[in-house]
Amino acid sequence: MKTSIDEKSKQKAYQLFESGFVDNIEVGTAKGLQQIHSYIFGGLYDFAGQIRTLNIAKGGFPFAPALYLDGALAHIEKMPESTLEEIVEKYVEMNVAHPFVEGNGRSTRIWLDLILKKNLKKCVDWSLIDKQEYLSAMRESVSEPDKIFELIKNALTDNIYDREIIIKGIDYSYYYETEQ
Repeated sequence: MKTSIDEKSKQKAYQLFESGFVDNIEVGTAKGLQQIHSYIFGGLYDFAGQIRTLNIAKGGFPFAPALYLDGALAHIEKMPESTLEEIVEKYVEMNVAHPFVEGNGRSTRIWLDLILKKNLKKCVDWSLIDKQEYLSAMRESVSEPDKIFELIKNALTDNIYDREIIIKGIDYSYYYETEQ
């Protein structure tokens, strides 16, 4: 039986945490997001960890134009991250930037958890967030960030070193990306 790219990258996402490499990631930066993406998609995609040079859209929504992506990422890096509101705003902005051709959601959810862990000593228990509610809230987050903020706020846990929370979080993150 052939293993899919998603299954292989999910195994690599587990390894990111279990190997301790996650502790070397530059938290809250574009470089840190690139490190995550490169780790979990390295060897699976030629563009793993590379900022895209093409314009992309999903569901009719155009993400940041490639021409302006470097500037957008520099702006996002400078955004404050001392409160939950600021961190969610930064997460939403990174989602709009969508710096990679593929694998943005999976990488950015890990990136978000690392920011929360560093600054608030919390992480998201993704199993508490319904897939359809999450996807809907993320689509609306550009103009209406309150829904994604509430979903994240209500799913926060201080069990930041709990292996089950981390593994379950990765599983849910990948589940969010599957077709209905």
